This record gives sequence, C-alpha cells and structure tokens, in this order.
Amino acid sequence: MPTNSIKNILDSFQSRRIAVIGDIMLDKYIFGHVSRISPEYPVPVVDVTHEDHRLGGAANVALNTLSLGAETLLIGITGADGNREILLDLFRSRGLATEGLICDPSRPTTCKTRILSQNHHITRVDFESRKEVDATIGQAIVDSFDAIINSIDAVVLEDYNKGVLAAPIIQHLITSAKRRNIPILVDPKLQNFFAYRGCSVFKPNLLEMAASLGIVLHNNDDEVENACLRLQEKIEAETIIVTRGEKGMTICNNGSFTHIAATSLDVVDVSGAGDTVIGTLALGAATGIDIVTNATIANIAAGTVCQEVGAVPVSAEKLLKAYQEHLQL
Repeated sequence: MPTNSIKNILDSFQSRRIAVIGDIMLDKYIFGHVSRISPEYPVPVVDVTHEDHRLGGAANVALNTLSLGAETLLIGITGADGNREILLDLFRSRGLATEGLICDPSRPTTCKTRILSQNHHITRVDFESRKEVDATIGQAIVDSFDAIINSIDAVVLEDYNKGVLAAPIIQHLITSAKRRNIPILVDPKLQNFFAYRGCSVFKPNLLEMAASLGIVLHNNDDEVENACLRLQEKIEAETIIVTRGEKGMTICNNGSFTHIAATSLDVVDVSGAGDTVIGTLALGAATGIDIVTNATIANIAAGTVCQEVGAVPVSAEKLLKAYQEHLQL
C-alpha cells in the first residue's frame, strides 16, 4: 500500500469515536541503578534516580486510540484512594475524559509498580483486586455504556481479569453492539475466555490460546492454524488474530489464514504492545478497512512501541514513519 493510502487511513482515524471498556491500571515506574547487594538479604539494592506514572491496561488502549486522533471514551473502575487521584490527573493532562471512571471504594485502584535498573526490570509489585464487581457497580458500567453506544464507531473490551468484565456484562456489551452493527474487539485473558462468543475480532496471544484450549502450542504456522480453527468453533468470532511475539501475528478469517511477520528488530520492552495492537485494530475496524491491511498497520504500530521502555502510546507521526520504513525493507 503506498504512503498516501496509509496517510489517508490515519487521517480518517481522527473522525472516529471509540469506546474502551475494561480494567484500568496505573503503571508506576521506579528508575535507578544497582551497585551493591543488600547485606540483609541476597537481593540487589536499587538507588532510585526518578519515578514516573503512566496509564496502563484499558487506559493505555484508550491513550493509543486518542494518540492516533480518535475521540475516546473510557469506562472502568478505580478505588477511592490516592492512586485514583493520580489517574485523574493523568487523564486530564492527556486529554482523556474522566466521566467513565467509576469509583468502587471496596477495592484498590489497580497499580503495577515496576522497578528498573538501566532499563532492565528488577521486580514488580502489584496492588489489585481480582474479584468481580458487584451488581451495583456492574449496572453502573452497563448504564455508562448504554448512554454512549449510539454515538460510537467501535468498541474495545480490554480484559485483564481484574473483575470489570464479568460474564453478564460481556454478554450485554456484545449483544448491544452487534444489534447496531458496531464492531466489537476483544483482548481477552483466561478467565471468561469463552464468554466473548460472537464478537467481531478476538485477539488472544499464543499462550492464552494454548491455555484456553488445554493444549501445548509450538509457535509454528500449522499448529497455530489448527488451534485457531478449534478456537473458532468455540468463540464464533468474525475474525481471530493471534499475536505470536517474535513471529508476528496470524489472522484467521472465514477459514483462511494470513501470517504477518513481526517488524521491530530493536525490542526494548514489550509492555503495552498488545494494547497498541487492539487499539489500532479498533480504529481500522471503525474506518472499514480490510482485516489484512488493518492487522498489518497494527503490527507495525506494535513494533514502534516495543522500542521504548514501558507502555507508551503510538502517535500517527511515528506510525506513518514506521510504515514508510517498512515499505523500504
């Protein structure tokens, strides 16, 4: 596809309205360097140089679609704590609406704290609850979605198994979107994996697909294709896209397969790459481009964010440049 065509596609993203529903996270990064081992326990001591807070999970998906120019509406839950306030500040500073942030005082705001030395991860500390939301919070999620559904062009369900996307909520969201012919794209995790029956695009990674089917999967095309066919019998999605790490991704659409090679040769950090893929796919679905072109653009977008530390959204400028470089390979 020539450069002017990809530019037209990226320009068309700016007229779209995307809804993202799922598990919102705060990503905290503590940067430093290791120069000694603790005398108390045989663990490295990190001398902290600086800290950073970023949007993670469903919020990072929303940040990606927003960064590519689309109006983005995010629905999820937080606790009633200091990390919620940090999230609110991040939302406002990045231009994300905060109306969809539902407060649930019974649980903490999900926070992932990563400690790094010279861009290498030392450890991660998680504050979170994995229990499903109660009926009151669940109804608030559904009501928030129903209030915007007639004004959106695509829906992303971003599931990290932190309790937002319970089975009854999933069924309501998919049914409502399908009734209006709105594409609904899913980034699943193991719990409720098969609850997303009938979605437009289902995007597991290789390990998630293997675990859900109870099989051992080697990362070769034949085994991946057979697994996709088995998964399709259970999930009945219009399209399955399996992300395969260094081997790129595989598209299963109407029983036919397309394999797309990974593009990034300089991988620094894969954090957030899946968020970038699903966000870019949603914009392509909202625009109506064919699934192979859509997945190719999403694959290149993921390659660009893998070159930076932490979950960083892709911009239209970076994506256009990466696509131009891809054409020259």
